[in-house]
Amino acid sequence: MRLENRTELTLLREQWREKRENEKIRVLICGGTGCLAGGSQKLFERMTELCAGAKNVEIEFGPEVAHIGVKKSGCHGFCEMGPLVRVEPYNYLYLKVQLADCDEIFHETVLRGRPVERLMYHTGGRIYAAQEDIPFYARQTRLVLKNCGHVDAEHIGEALAVGAYESLEKALFEMTPQAVIDTVLRSKLRGRGGAGFPTGRKWQQVAEQPETTRYVVCNGDEGDPGAFMDRSVMEGDPHRMIEGMMIAAYAVGAQEGYIYVRAEYPLAIERLRIAIRQAEELGLLGDRILGTDFSFRLHINRGAGAFVCGEGSALTASIEGKRGMPRVKPPRTVEQGLWGKPTVLNNVETFANVPMIIKNGADWYRSIGTPDSPGTKAFALTGNVKNTGLIEVPMGITLREVIFDIGGGIRGGKAFKAVQIGGPSGGCLTEAQLDAKLDFDSLKRIGAMIGSGGMVVMDEDTCMVEVARFFMSFTQRESCGKCVPCREGTKRMLEILERIVGGTAEPGDLDELLEIADVVQNTALCGLGQSAPKPVLSTIRAFREEYNEHIVNKRCPAGVCQKLLRYRIDPEKCRGCSKCARNCPVGAISGQIKSPFTIDPDKCVKCGTCRDNCAFGAIYVE
Repeated sequence: MRLENRTELTLLREQWREKRENEKIRVLICGGTGCLAGGSQKLFERMTELCAGAKNVEIEFGPEVAHIGVKKSGCHGFCEMGPLVRVEPYNYLYLKVQLADCDEIFHETVLRGRPVERLMYHTGGRIYAAQEDIPFYARQTRLVLKNCGHVDAEHIGEALAVGAYESLEKALFEMTPQAVIDTVLRSKLRGRGGAGFPTGRKWQQVAEQPETTRYVVCNGDEGDPGAFMDRSVMEGDPHRMIEGMMIAAYAVGAQEGYIYVRAEYPLAIERLRIAIRQAEELGLLGDRILGTDFSFRLHINRGAGAFVCGEGSALTASIEGKRGMPRVKPPRTVEQGLWGKPTVLNNVETFANVPMIIKNGADWYRSIGTPDSPGTKAFALTGNVKNTGLIEVPMGITLREVIFDIGGGIRGGKAFKAVQIGGPSGGCLTEAQLDAKLDFDSLKRIGAMIGSGGMVVMDEDTCMVEVARFFMSFTQRESCGKCVPCREGTKRMLEILERIVGGTAEPGDLDELLEIADVVQNTALCGLGQSAPKPVLSTIRAFREEYNEHIVNKRCPAGVCQKLLRYRIDPEKCRGCSKCARNCPVGAISGQIKSPFTIDPDKCVKCGTCRDNCAFGAIYVE
């Protein structure tokens, strides 16, 4: 069926809305990557089997026969608690569901409407039945992620029923291309991929180019460790992102679009392919869309996992079949991007914001967030925090609210130490900055950046020198090698950091580290290289004493750096059983039976075997 005009689209949308409303009970099983890894596919199959036999069963929902829909949704966000199952209209959210729980959910909730309380979120003696009441969700503002976890991620009918392509319809029939650009400009939408460049300005620059062959490219590479915001949108609500790309194409006069997705996202690629195929079958992609003069085709390119391909010019080079490396600018991507043509390049989350801006208007969008960073931002909240997962919050919210209200505080009752924000290109923020606002300009002023939205929370047991070494190791390994500052500078920085955590550093190493970081930051070719030193600089600024302990006293205060650990035996606790000595692989422990044993620090390889085998807790790390 191909839709030839606006009226046919409206009729089809109403049909799907009616069908959705007729499903009096909907069982939504998380089909995101995390929950699928936890076995949610088996839950889907079992619930489908159970509900298939209940089509004509009169249940306690009401006087009418209830139609039951079992859906495989996208990511619900509360990844710590997966696999997740949501049952509507009760809005019950069941956590860590196992295959054996399906029958109880079916008989108690689906047939009778009763909650299975043991599967619900509970804390402080309270059971939270409705998903929206759970603190993790209650303090969020889910706009981009609104449909993730609430619709069938693999069916365009479900997307149409909740408003997909309404904004495209409005743009095509009620707005000129320039009016679309003006709306995005007035909304002050800024790119969600890292630097926060004004989206409307980028579109305007492409539209003004004399070259009429233009492209729209979506960056779905998302290379930051621990980040999965874009992946969740592509898996859970792909039509929202596709619609945003189509609106951009209409605004700038492009007829071809490319989605660049890392190959490590096979589920996202599969669902994008399904979404594109279904949109093409309906005539929402292709030639003369809805009977207008607007034509647009969409292609998927799989990246090979190079972090540097998150940079615009490297990404377009990769699509062209070349080695993904940044180039000198100008010319910029808006002037000469894909195949040397003017190109709109935004990330998944940026495009996903566009439909609601067109639908609700620029003023509505600016009412959310801060004056210069309006809207919301999705973050992947991970690390030593109680509630990990995917969240979406208004710009301007504080770190304290995210970590302690939404995240539930530090796991195990330990003290907060720092949060790494912005991935390898970001910096570490400390307790003194917990009330810092999460928006582009506020973070920039304190030496950090939002980046794509990765947020790693660290507790008191974290070694900040090792954190800096980890991120520098990642950046150095992912350097494309094109420019000397990044290729050689990050390597020298990593060598110094490895000496520091290895106990062989000298007092002058810290000054040398800072000097090289300054050179890399100011002379690297692309933004990725220029931001590579940020984790190092921010940790030195906030935790210089920790660096000095490693360098001067050859000691890791957090007890993390293995080569700086000093194993000791408490003579008051040692019973002289000799078990530690018998299990030491290098013979570093000596002593007499029934007398305290000792460890030779020169022989000790810090493997920890002695501590693991001590039944009396006599061995400790100094």
